[in-house]
Amino acid sequence: MEYALKTEDIFKSYCRASVLNGVTMSVPKGSVYGLVGRNGAGKTTLMRVVCGLQQPKSGSYSIFGVANNDRKISKVRSRIGGVIESPALYNEMTARDNIKAQLDMLGLPKNKADIDELLDIVGLGGTGKKRAAKFSLGMRQRLGIAVALAGYPDFIVLDEPINGLDPEGIVEIRELLLRLNKEKGMTVLISSHILSELSMLATHYGFMDKGKVIKEISSVELEQQIRKSMVAEVSDVSKATAVLDAIGKEYEVIADNKVRIFEKMSVTILSEELSSKGCELLGLTEMDESLESYFLDLVGGAEK
Repeated sequence: MEYALKTEDIFKSYCRASVLNGVTMSVPKGSVYGLVGRNGAGKTTLMRVVCGLQQPKSGSYSIFGVANNDRKISKVRSRIGGVIESPALYNEMTARDNIKAQLDMLGLPKNKADIDELLDIVGLGGTGKKRAAKFSLGMRQRLGIAVALAGYPDFIVLDEPINGLDPEGIVEIRELLLRLNKEKGMTVLISSHILSELSMLATHYGFMDKGKVIKEISSVELEQQIRKSMVAEVSDVSKATAVLDAIGKEYEVIADNKVRIFEKMSVTILSEELSSKGCELLGLTEMDESLESYFLDLVGGAEK
């Protein structure tokens, strides 16, 4: 597999307070990588480090040393765009002039057709001479993404891009990111506290806790682990597993008297099948796990 970003043992601290404690992560090229973690887990700091690892005029892979007591090196695709926390915009400028200013900073040509395309991609093609100060929150978020896309980087980093948006704005940003990923082949590293929304975007996940990435998993693998299931409480688990084997149901034993069945079954049919083999069905609970519950199980429950 080819990666857009690989890091190994990144450490970072502020005023002697450790924020990143050996971050090792691998972001596949062309993926939407969802970074999940509690407040204070180090997500924004990690994204700032990633955004700092760039040489705008180069399109090749490069090796970088990270400043401030970091132990090792990172390997990163060097053309990166990013929006960390709130978009950094020039409020007195139009959307077009904000993009021009970014291209100036990157030392890239200000091609009118490319700027028009960017504005159309983010849905701001008709804003004309309207200043960014007059934009709604959703428009500002879209303009921030357009600025990050100036020059069409290989990799875009977005920290909470839907924070504070109304439902319509959230849908617009989601559709924009999916289009950029699929049509432009852009790798996206994104964080969000709205995990249900993140689950509609991400192809891969990195779960952060206490300054480390504690688990990486693809959305396909995650779906297998959080799919719908039923937990059956039975009088004899060995007889229950024999019944489930005989009728071809996938399951796992999760306790001395409980079996998790990875398929929805009729209570009546299951009870009859078990009863025919001398096993009583004592209780049945439907499970519908989510990204949120998976994360809480992974990090050890609710935040204290």
